[in-house]
Amino acid sequence: MTQLIPSPGLIKPTGFDPTAQPILPGALLPPLPSECLQLDYIRQAFARSVDWRVEPLFAQAFLPDNPALAQARQAAVLMPLVQRDTGLHVLFTRRAAHLHDHAGQISFPGGRIESSDADAVAAAIRETREEIGVDQRFVQVMGVQPSLLTTTHFVMTPVVGELLPGFRIAADQSEVAEVFEVPLGVLMDPTQHHLHQLQTAWGHGRCYFSVSWQSYFIWGATAILIRNFYYFLAASAGVAISAQ
Repeated sequence: MTQLIPSPGLIKPTGFDPTAQPILPGALLPPLPSECLQLDYIRQAFARSVDWRVEPLFAQAFLPDNPALAQARQAAVLMPLVQRDTGLHVLFTRRAAHLHDHAGQISFPGGRIESSDADAVAAAIRETREEIGVDQRFVQVMGVQPSLLTTTHFVMTPVVGELLPGFRIAADQSEVAEVFEVPLGVLMDPTQHHLHQLQTAWGHGRCYFSVSWQSYFIWGATAILIRNFYYFLAASAGVAISAQ
């Protein structure tokens, strides 16, 4: 059984409280068939060509011809799927509070793509080993999802993979404050996806998604990648989604 670092409770990023921003109304997306939440189904979905679209509200951040992409720093993250007796879970980290980028936020293990990395997949696996101690032999990659241009000017490439039985967590506590798991069924439940609006002091607004589970508040880029994974699985299952 993987040893998880205990949770001290909900951590709020500095600058503003993302949990307190107003939730915007929106069309409710349909639920996924239960088979979509199984490892074999997800493996098969990645093995075939699935015609799907990213979250439409943030589609511009995924466009390959976006001129900002060329100037952004390249990064990769691993979305680790873990099979438990109760079903599939997804492993997350909470970043240490002293870090310069995204301090205290919940994220997938990952980081910058280095010149020594063959590609985004290699970077995600290396960063996972460095951050939480999971050796490469316990990571079985399933596929890669579209890269996201974040508001902090990173191009984040998500790699989806299974953590094989026998893996152990040994978190680098200079970077990682906590490691925990959330049931995939919670993350893929569209009723748990909330769209917030942030109003700044200058009157400008922007939106972000969030997903809450127990004391955890997952938001920002990580929540968009979760939302995209829902769209991918929905398309693979032929779930009809009306225009948003």
